[in-house]
Amino acid sequence: MDPYKFRPSSAHNSNFWTTNSGAPVWNNNASLTVGERGPILLEDYHLLEKIAQFDRERIPERVVHARGASAKGFFEVTHDISHLTCADFLRAPGVQTPLIVRFSTVIHERGSPETLRDPRGFAVKFYTREGNFDMVGNNFPVFFVRDGMKFPDMVHALKPNPKTHIQEIWRILDFFSHHPESLHMFTFLFDDVGIPENYRTMPGFGVHTFTLINKAGKATFVKFHWLPAAGERCLSNEDAVVVGGTNHSHATKDLYDSIAAGNFPEWKLCIQVMDPADENKFDFDPLDVTKTWPEELFPLQPVGRMVLNRNIDNFFAENEQLAFCPALVVPGVYYTDDKLLQTRIFSYADTQRHRLGPNYLMLPVNAPKCAHHNNHHEGFMNFMHRDEEVNYFPSRFDPVRHSEKVPIPSHVLTGKREKVMIEKENNFAQPGARYRSWAPDRQERFVKMWIEALQDPRVIPEVRSIWLSYWSQCDKTLGQKIAAHVGGKANM
Repeated sequence: MDPYKFRPSSAHNSNFWTTNSGAPVWNNNASLTVGERGPILLEDYHLLEKIAQFDRERIPERVVHARGASAKGFFEVTHDISHLTCADFLRAPGVQTPLIVRFSTVIHERGSPETLRDPRGFAVKFYTREGNFDMVGNNFPVFFVRDGMKFPDMVHALKPNPKTHIQEIWRILDFFSHHPESLHMFTFLFDDVGIPENYRTMPGFGVHTFTLINKAGKATFVKFHWLPAAGERCLSNEDAVVVGGTNHSHATKDLYDSIAAGNFPEWKLCIQVMDPADENKFDFDPLDVTKTWPEELFPLQPVGRMVLNRNIDNFFAENEQLAFCPALVVPGVYYTDDKLLQTRIFSYADTQRHRLGPNYLMLPVNAPKCAHHNNHHEGFMNFMHRDEEVNYFPSRFDPVRHSEKVPIPSHVLTGKREKVMIEKENNFAQPGARYRSWAPDRQERFVKMWIEALQDPRVIPEVRSIWLSYWSQCDKTLGQKIAAHVGGKANM
């Protein structure tokens, strides 16, 4: 065995206790003292190492998506889309790619109940032959805001009050009263689908518009959809109280137990595609994350299936250290000018560097499974074995070369520097249409959620009037139903 290439693993554990450096520990029960009852000696290195290690066991939890559960499996292509993309892992039906998935709640702490009304994260890491592809999405197809500039303020508003450390609805309604683009998202969050029954019966969406590129360089806009084979099921407010009171980790337990029993969760991956030349033909901006693409115009097309057939081996190593970033794409998949996506390309990797260190992509769960090469080196927790003398490029002593050229969108960009809102906001049409598509009893449950929210004693009349105005512009009868119970008039 080459000791310089040995990576620590519990598979190589000795049959007796040792220090981190491998020295044998003959007593792991008692501290080294002066006499039987004397003070502890500073030279008891094993004690100091054990306590110091324990003090540092916890790493910073995620700012968002702190509460989550992971599982491993594979993705299998079932339909040929090679005419749309040159991505190797999508090259032909039957091709399988290993992956890991992390489901999560968004706002609340690492130990919070999984039954809270909150968006859910749905993040998939594909370990492809061309590097890792992170499809980072949510269980709703839209989002609260369309520009990343608003993201920190949005999270602050949704998080607990910094004075009381309690999530308070008046703060949420105050912030979003300034952002009518959030209405569509609230038709999901305050709807019957606001609390998934478990992770197995939860859909997932890429939310953003990405670009697929084929071998000829032709670009196609795409939206990703994960549809659960078990069907979508959710909890009512009343059921959530019962389930959460019984087990605050019900969704994590359900996922783990199902896989352990051989009842492997499965999802179908479907896509919607659009020719970029058509993006200005609609009354909404297709790159706006607060909008969906009408399925009658852009039908769902099946691509493949995902099966989760393995539980993780260690929660810390494969859940807490698992890190996603929507910037991680592979040849054949690229970004768009979606303003929120453009922000996340930086933000996600940056937060992981803060939380896990600059070399977080060396951690086994995050590392690519294909051969890779670069000159990034040193820094905290860098355990890459290197014996090269050349760590720069180019060099006559290092034969490494550029890869073959990868196609990326080539449209010409023109314009002046400016900070502007999306021109076609159209904030009310899609939320209103979604509300009108529901059965009457489902509409009433949505109305009840808003009545309760707007009756909070700290919601000021001005904010209440703004929300009545918003919902009236979505649907006149919806605004009237809410106003009949909360009082006040729409501030049109």
